[in-house]
Amino acid sequence: MNDDRFKIFSGTANPVLAESICQHLNVPLGKALLGRFSDGEIYFQILENVRGADVFVVQPCHAPVDCHLLELLLMIDAFKRASAWRITAVLPYYCYARQDRKDKPRVPISAKLVADLLETAGASRALTLDLHAPQIQGYFDVPVDHLYGSPVLVEHFRHLNLPNLTVVSPDAGGVERARFFAKKLDAPLAIVDKRRVDVDVSEVMNLIGDVRGRSTLIVDDIIDTAGTLVKTVDALFAAGAAAVYACASHAVLSGPAIDRITNSRLEQVVVTDTIPLREAAQKVPKIKVLTISGLLGAAIESIHMETSVSSLFN
Repeated sequence: MNDDRFKIFSGTANPVLAESICQHLNVPLGKALLGRFSDGEIYFQILENVRGADVFVVQPCHAPVDCHLLELLLMIDAFKRASAWRITAVLPYYCYARQDRKDKPRVPISAKLVADLLETAGASRALTLDLHAPQIQGYFDVPVDHLYGSPVLVEHFRHLNLPNLTVVSPDAGGVERARFFAKKLDAPLAIVDKRRVDVDVSEVMNLIGDVRGRSTLIVDDIIDTAGTLVKTVDALFAAGAAAVYACASHAVLSGPAIDRITNSRLEQVVVTDTIPLREAAQKVPKIKVLTISGLLGAAIESIHMETSVSSLFN
């Protein structure tokens, strides 16, 4: 990628991932100054010419969510005012994705608002990975490239060669994701009937499928408090599972998540580096991180070169 008009910049959310993407593409990370005023307001300045450039801004919006989201909006605005030709917001983790519909009275559709904010700031297109709800793409009036972390995760478990494997969806909403894994790993599918009793509290109701004496793999997009995960683990062992593994694209790991995973009977939890692990999580042997920098780098290159990204779904 020897093109002076192709530039990648990073916010403070995950600069390691941005650097890794740049290494894959053999391009330098863009020069910018991102700091804070004494009262906490964000200060941003581009330190190189971006006029007419194809700019990619890498910024997953994890905790502190509002801080990282505002950083991204201000960066996009700066590139727009500096006459960048095209600005692609690269959000490996899209914030507020779990509030994607009005399922209760008097609640916002936050995922739609985030899309509106990105467009208003000046984003020409968006690149995301494993949206909590794929229909969020429809909230944008600009092109959206939605990648899946499954090729990276599937390859890991294919090499593990787990005996008598059954892929498990922890809820009805994740069946399509789990079915993809099951097809690629040539494994049967089981589904957990989950009922959510509060925002961060769920209760496992029933298990659909046979897991007795089998290795099982729980497939999800987000591990937040790990409440659903450990209850699913308990349900699988109660149904006679021999071993339980888990994987997810986004390791939010908030609240008691790390303790829950550490004290669970899980063999291994595999996640990607869309969100950098907290120091406490890095010390947990059960948690393994796979990088998706190569996948994102290939997508960024395809967008810049105006070629298809469909091959990256396999």
